[in-house]
Amino acid sequence: MHKRILIHILPLLLFMSCGITSGRSAKDQGIAKHPPMGWNSFDAWDYRINEKQFKATVDVMSERLLKHEWEYAVIDYIWWFWEPANGEVPPRFNDPNLAYDGRSKPVHPEYITVDEFGRYLPSPQRFPSSAGGKGFKLIADHVHTKGLKFGIHIMRGIPRYAVELNLPVKGSKYRASDIAVKSDTCGWLNHNFGIDASKPGAQEYYNSLFDMYASWGVDFVKVDDILSPVFHAGEIELIRKAIDQCGRTMVLSLSPGEAPVSQAPFLVKNANMWRIADDFWDDWRSLLHNFDLLNEWSPWTGAGHWPDADMLPVGHISLNGIPHGPDRISDLTRDEQITMMTLWCIARSPLMIGADLLSSPDSTFLLLTNDEVLYVDQNSRNNTQVIRTKGENEHVVWMASDAGNGDLFVAMFNLSSKENRICFDLEKENLKDSYGVRDLWKHENLGVVKSTLCADVAPHGAVMYRLSK
Repeated sequence: MHKRILIHILPLLLFMSCGITSGRSAKDQGIAKHPPMGWNSFDAWDYRINEKQFKATVDVMSERLLKHEWEYAVIDYIWWFWEPANGEVPPRFNDPNLAYDGRSKPVHPEYITVDEFGRYLPSPQRFPSSAGGKGFKLIADHVHTKGLKFGIHIMRGIPRYAVELNLPVKGSKYRASDIAVKSDTCGWLNHNFGIDASKPGAQEYYNSLFDMYASWGVDFVKVDDILSPVFHAGEIELIRKAIDQCGRTMVLSLSPGEAPVSQAPFLVKNANMWRIADDFWDDWRSLLHNFDLLNEWSPWTGAGHWPDADMLPVGHISLNGIPHGPDRISDLTRDEQITMMTLWCIARSPLMIGADLLSSPDSTFLLLTNDEVLYVDQNSRNNTQVIRTKGENEHVVWMASDAGNGDLFVAMFNLSSKENRICFDLEKENLKDSYGVRDLWKHENLGVVKSTLCADVAPHGAVMYRLSK
């Protein structure tokens, strides 16, 4: 028999939110001027991370990663859920612990933590400091004292349980059933109904969410089930307006991909980062596909808006065999991991670590703390794929320039399964000077080249060079 939770609808304590006084949209206030860099709990922990584990991770980030500009610590999905007894069952669509009797009545409401306005609150069982309606305020404070920024994951829409109880929408005369679309649930996580953006009360509901997140001190919000398989433009606009009115700057990240390129102007206007890939895991074929996606989206990168190739599945991931595949150290070879990091950086994707930082080897931290490589992600421009070949010597070449001094960056990728010599004709790109070459992965100066740059590249490997006149 399941242990009954004494209170599952908690009152919300109100907190003053700090923030913007200028009246300009948060989208225009210089937020995400560079691709966001941070850590997200999903690849390692699925939904299971608790307060102790998260704070320990934040401490490691502060000690080992902050000086390399990794700054966002993000708790991924279902943080409102009371952990099952075995601690391993992910509460997705078919989990009997979260079944629904009819449209919206949960079989086990004791597992669902919402407030009197139908807004999810953190589970006090997993996050004890949230008890009494405090939400993530104290956890965010801890993150901020460590010099980092705090983020959360949410699903679009409104809890089905809030609709079952027909709770009021804060700041309006409407109720949950007035704005919910009961035919609209996520295919892989069915605990919310979508919201009809045209209904009175819809904007007020999202406003109430982001007012609450602002009071907690949230700096980053990842909104899921909003890009694919259905592109929910109406709810994206509601969320954008809710952030802009809440009084606190927040990075808005949209998931999952693949986002439609036809929506690029809309996404540039409304989001700071958006997934262009489906869930990316540690296999070579998925990495190959991201070459095509990042090339396709490269015209849409810029300050405040970044196409997102998804998280970095490095180090120790899928703890206890959840969420994807066996408990393991990343299946990507070292050369494949270098290829991944090089591609993400030369294409200026956001960088979100998926590893369990508490149990990953030092080699993972070495991969993530090469400041010369990270500099390309944060400070390059004119990022373009210039060569893509097929066949036995399949390879890719990207170029970019240094926004600070005009130096050039060249990344060469060997996509074949054997070592290959890759040569890049500089003169075809109208580069006729002599250039000093520095290997950014090895931190070595390699001499001077003119007209042709060549490298012997390992199978599935990559090199990245800085070229200085």
